[in-house]
Amino acid sequence: MSAFSKSRIVGAVEIGTSKVTVLVGEVAGPKLNLIGLGEFASRGVVKGVVVDSPAAGEATHRALVAAEKSAGVAIEQVYLAQSGAHIDGFYHEATVNVGGLEGRVGQLDIDNVYALAKSKALPPGRCVVHFLRRPFYLDGSLVASPEDIRGDRLAVGVWHVHGDKNRITDGVHIIRNFNLPVTELVLSSLAGGNILTTPEERQHGVLVVDIGAGTTDYAYYLHGRPYVAGVVAVGGNHLTNDLSLGLRITEGQADKIKTLYGRATVSAKDRADAVWLNGDMGIGDRRFPRMTIEQITTARVRELLEVVRKKLGNIYAPGDTLAGVVITGGTSALPGIDEAAARVFEVPARIGSPRVDVADKLRHPAYSTALGLLYQGLSQQIETAATKPVGFMGKFRKAVDSLARL
Repeated sequence: MSAFSKSRIVGAVEIGTSKVTVLVGEVAGPKLNLIGLGEFASRGVVKGVVVDSPAAGEATHRALVAAEKSAGVAIEQVYLAQSGAHIDGFYHEATVNVGGLEGRVGQLDIDNVYALAKSKALPPGRCVVHFLRRPFYLDGSLVASPEDIRGDRLAVGVWHVHGDKNRITDGVHIIRNFNLPVTELVLSSLAGGNILTTPEERQHGVLVVDIGAGTTDYAYYLHGRPYVAGVVAVGGNHLTNDLSLGLRITEGQADKIKTLYGRATVSAKDRADAVWLNGDMGIGDRRFPRMTIEQITTARVRELLEVVRKKLGNIYAPGDTLAGVVITGGTSALPGIDEAAARVFEVPARIGSPRVDVADKLRHPAYSTALGLLYQGLSQQIETAATKPVGFMGKFRKAVDSLARL
């Protein structure tokens, strides 16, 4: 039976801090048809982490029901986005002596060095989300595919993305409670990076920064592969909080001010230029200097981006990032954020846009993670287990199944 003989109905689920997003796609052969969308305001989620399972489960259920109603079919399997302050990572490298005939690298050498690089133990209570394999080095030289090449020493490094086992289990259980199988867990930044960048950009070096409400996810690509990926516990809500404290207004009012007048770079020239809180000039309405609003949001955005650069450490180099920075997520709608990113990372920056043909609404940065999840499902339909190389998104079905039984 052909791998393409039967279509699948795939759901992409992102349980975010501000909302739950569910996209439904029909994967038929080498094509993906987007057929449904469901959204609902998130509950019980703080900084990307489920803190109230019943509340988060209800919000997710409403989004799933809306998505299936929109699609007119039932979801068969789910790709679940992973984010949250509990996500962390570390690097481990391994080297083996080439044991192939005539000193040529064999598949056994490749398998052995990769297994050794993945073998470093995790801290207690942690589980792997992704193994991000970097390129192979043979006798100190980078090689895209070392098999059958002469050499003495084969080396490879792996970035281990891991998370709190209980936090990951909470998300899996929410989906499983609706009798839906979780096919794979995918880090949000990798899902977005897959859909917002081209293979050429990933080869030339590109950084993807996804700024959500409660967290910021990032993935840094070099030589066509993700070298580092992670999460920082700062997002758009922190801009709202700073405005609330600085202007002495409620968080709801601050969020409105941020949306209407916030910027990631200061453009106001005159402190006399002011905006109204409500605009009706009635009782309780107040005026605020536009410059003050912009200074608050600009400072927080710069701080957030500097935290990401610090997390990347010495692995990040502007000279190696020829494709620049791609900014996505709901907070990327803030005017001037691409300019702010260009200043912090010292390379050109742009707002992310899907590299595929989708409806205008889905081109909004807020949907990049869910779109990336769906196209991950498509790539797995196209690439069979026999022909698929060690990809930048590892398969974790066994891990997901074991987590669901906890």
